[in-house]
Amino acid sequence: MSIRAVLWDVDDTIFDYAGADRAGMRAHLAAEGLTGLHGSVEDALRLWKELTEHHWRRYEDGLGDWQEQRRWRVRDFLDRQEMADPETDAWFDRYVAHYEAAWELFPDALPVLDLLAADYRQGVLSNSSLHAQEPKLRALGVRDRFEAVLCAAELGAAKPAAEAFHAACAALGLAPHEVAYVGDRPDIDALGAQEAGLHGIWLDRADTGGQPGLHRITDLHQLPPLLRGDTRFGAPSTFG
Repeated sequence: MSIRAVLWDVDDTIFDYAGADRAGMRAHLAAEGLTGLHGSVEDALRLWKELTEHHWRRYEDGLGDWQEQRRWRVRDFLDRQEMADPETDAWFDRYVAHYEAAWELFPDALPVLDLLAADYRQGVLSNSSLHAQEPKLRALGVRDRFEAVLCAAELGAAKPAAEAFHAACAALGLAPHEVAYVGDRPDIDALGAQEAGLHGIWLDRADTGGQPGLHRITDLHQLPPLLRGDTRFGAPSTFG
């Protein structure tokens, strides 16, 4: 049976999260007078990225809730484990204001979303929360492209768990084999989707390669031909 819908990851897939995070934290450090906190701004940005990835993995593993992973990041970054919750939340909220000012879609996102709309239904499955993703998609002007937006915080299941992918398929009223999933992480997104019975597609923007057995693209403009069965862009085989 042919693919009838495309499910999307958001951060670092259609939305340049890494770019906005760096720009937002750079502005936040300047506003807070913390540019020398970790030796240099670049060192601080590197540490913030490492802490974000570390605590996000803990959150995905069920250790703590959405708000707690934010607090862990702030306390570790500032090395202030005794910091009270309200102060920690206020610090993070000030960072978020700078981060949101830097929001941008990747240049290839909107053209491909609109191109696919003629032939495919579309939805979102994110390991974030609706509280974060719904306003973001609206601010970026693309919320109306998606029939459904599902997030791990509300589902109680996160990618790569099959339950998360199956819940998104059910929201579209489609079987997993009728749905393709596109995301920037080969393990969480492409392999997780594939093991759940969907057609997993890894968006490898950095062209790192090294993941045999996965359908891989390096630019979203390569997605429509891949969905049609043209495998010139690194996919190991046609979708069956």
